[in-house]
Order: sequence, then structure tokens, then C-alpha cells
Amino acid sequence: MTGKLKFRAVLAAAVVALASAGAIGTAEARTPPPGTNIVGGSTASTAQVPWMIALNNSNSSSPVGQYCGATLVKANKIVTAAHCVTQPRSTYTAIQGRDNLNSSTGGKTSKISKIWKDPQYGQVSGHDVAVLTLTTPFTGVTTLPLETSRAADAVGAQSTTYGYGETEGTGPANRLQKVLVPVLGDAYCLDVYAGEGYVANGEICAGYKAGGKDSCQGDSGGPLVLNGRLFGVVSWGLGCADAGNPGVYSEVASYATALTTQINN
Repeated sequence: MTGKLKFRAVLAAAVVALASAGAIGTAEARTPPPGTNIVGGSTASTAQVPWMIALNNSNSSSPVGQYCGATLVKANKIVTAAHCVTQPRSTYTAIQGRDNLNSSTGGKTSKISKIWKDPQYGQVSGHDVAVLTLTTPFTGVTTLPLETSRAADAVGAQSTTYGYGETEGTGPANRLQKVLVPVLGDAYCLDVYAGEGYVANGEICAGYKAGGKDSCQGDSGGPLVLNGRLFGVVSWGLGCADAGNPGVYSEVASYATALTTQINN
């Protein structure tokens, strides 16, 4: 174990120790500092990415309730990270179409009626995916299809991640951001995260070897998009945008069968 991993969910008001999968060890979520989402990115608009969901929680330490991200994959279904669903179901609110979470108006909102978390999460490494059912479907909103081919995880693939989480001072607080994070490949993350539990058959290594651009705390569960498909789910990393420590994303294609079953359930 070379350090403490940072799961990319906002810390709940009651401090929660999140047990990571398999050999990863104990992860820590971090409370976002004031005035700080995606690191090194730019402002995005839900008008262009209507499937982007803010998954707020009433137990979040953020004053606006910002907690995790998610992706609308069906009118009543969103995909997020398994480590984002540690709180009681009643505490979650999904928000669609709101660029600025500092505002309490605009867009659509829904509570959650059902939570499915990959049953292997916490038992073995990887499997950091979950599907939530919306109480009020977001009808008429464009959804994002799942990537089903593991061949998409090719070194150099130009993927983009989105979120409302920490910017570490590189952007406005609680506003939707995006950043391009090229795929670095399994070999790179198996090397730099040796002993941290990186799973080549189930995770995507994306970012920059020199750092500077990355997903961060509060972006957990949000989408990594490639060629108009949900390519990955923001999962974990060591710090944010640090040189030699790229972001790690759950590889949607590896879990597409299980996810599809839940989406159609």
C-alpha cells in the first residue's frame, strides 16, 4: 500500500469510513474546501449533456448538498458508483438540468425508489457500479447508452469526464465542469498503483502522466464519456490531478450485462 486512496464522493456529515474493494485497503472521502469540481477543466452545460445527473444527499458536508454524480441511462434509471450509495435511500435526490448547484431552482428533481449495488463490490477489487431507480422519471430527457465493448479501452482514446465536485481552485464551486482525460492504459495504472488494487479487467486508467487535469472528490459516480457512450464511472484515485496518479474509472463494458439487467428491471 503506497498511500491512502481517495474515493471521489463528498464526505457525509457523519464521518463515514468507506471500505474499498479487495486489496485496496481503507479509502478516505474528503470534504470539499470552500470555493473549490473537476480539476483543470472548463464549464459545461446540461443543455449539451442532458444525461448528466447531480446526485445530492441531505447528509453531505457540502452546504448545497452536493455529493456524487450519476448518468441518466433510461428515463427512470441512473448509473453511479457503488461507493456513492452508502447513505439511506431517503437522503438522496437526483437533479437533472441544473448547471449551478448553488441555485435551488431549475431542472428536474426526483427521489430514489430503489438502489442496486453490484453485490461483488467490497468482496473483490473493482465492481464500483450501482443503478438507482428514480421515483419520478425524467421523461423527454436524452439518455446516454452504455459502452459494451472492452476494446474501447485503448491507450490514447480521448474520453471526457464531467462533475460538480472539487476543482482545487481551478474553477467555480458546485458548477458543472468537464475535462478531457485520455486513456493511459492498464499497464500504466498497474505500475503506478501497484499494491493499490487496480483491476485491468474492470477499470480504466485515464488522465495525464504529468497531472494537472483530473476528476476529484465530489465527482464520484459521474460519467466518463467516449464516442457518445457511457465509457466509465468515476471511482477513485490517489489525490487529484497529481503527477503519476491518474484517475481510475469503473469500466462500464466489463459490467454492461449486469447493468443492463438492472436498467431493464
